[in-house]
Amino acid sequence: MRYAQGGGLTDERRAFREKLRMEAAERFQQGKENADIAHALRVSVRSVQRWRKAWSQDGPRALASKGPASLPLLGDELFAVLERELLKGPVAHGWPDQTWTLSRIKTLIGRRFHKSYTIQGAAALLRRHDWTCQVPARRAIERDQAAVRLGEDDLAARGRTVAALDAWLVFEDEAGFSMTPPTTRTWSRRGHTPVIRVRGRSRRRLSIAALTCYKPGERSRLIYRPCPDKRPDGRKSFSWKDYRDLIQTAHDQLGGPIVLVWDNLNTHLTAGIGRYIADRDWLTVFQLPPYAPDLNPVEGIWSVLRRTVLANRAFADPDDLITAVRRGLRQLQYRPGVLDGCLTGTGLQRKPP
Repeated sequence: MRYAQGGGLTDERRAFREKLRMEAAERFQQGKENADIAHALRVSVRSVQRWRKAWSQDGPRALASKGPASLPLLGDELFAVLERELLKGPVAHGWPDQTWTLSRIKTLIGRRFHKSYTIQGAAALLRRHDWTCQVPARRAIERDQAAVRLGEDDLAARGRTVAALDAWLVFEDEAGFSMTPPTTRTWSRRGHTPVIRVRGRSRRRLSIAALTCYKPGERSRLIYRPCPDKRPDGRKSFSWKDYRDLIQTAHDQLGGPIVLVWDNLNTHLTAGIGRYIADRDWLTVFQLPPYAPDLNPVEGIWSVLRRTVLANRAFADPDDLITAVRRGLRQLQYRPGVLDGCLTGTGLQRKPP
């Protein structure tokens, strides 16, 4: 019997085939023919012949499973040691960045345990222990974790304000998209997203500001605007007037009070936008702690874009990039379930009125 590259039969398949052999042994005792047994068990006649020969010599115990064909080089105890080393990160073992590759894991096994694995064998070892290759989450070095915990506690206050005003809960964020968006993967245990530390600042080619809007009993909304290309003052980023117009557009479309949650971008704190907020009784604003994108569901929208329409794609020109981003955002406007999933990722849950 030929096996896949990953090795022999799994425990489930070995148990299944052992059950077949034991059923064949019962039919041997009943004196049935090999062809009839093969037809009933849906196996080859040649297999039944081998089983009968072994059964005639040593009885049913000769048909019992003998376990896996070979023991793994790293058992469960040694893999637990390997897992602790992997969780320390590649930098702790002398590599310059924070991503685990199969080649690096193979090298680490050789250094730590003096055992030789192939690339395919290292991948099979990781998968057997519930590790998968995943896209890591990025976390800014400048992030203040204590302030983030306060921000998480403040989510409850925002929820109470929304309920009291019967308002839309609106999150705002802006992002830049370049001509060559990066895609990075690393290995980690399934269900535990790896985190790598990067700089919070980045260069931009195309800027988009978006609002995700939530209200119990209403379909979730996505409203976005690209940064204007040509300005009289030569400005290349959003001004406070652009944010003012975006908020006003959201109010016109939603038709109700708004509780706005956004970050501490300097444009959000200008005197002009402050006066606009103070003059609108239908608008309440909360600030997010610095470098805490995991509290903003709009960050999930950018993640979906980069993993779908922008993933592994080389754009011909800036217009191609703009078209792809617009198409992806229009598709998300018709997928409220994705918008709800981005909100769930922040830990804030919608409750019915």
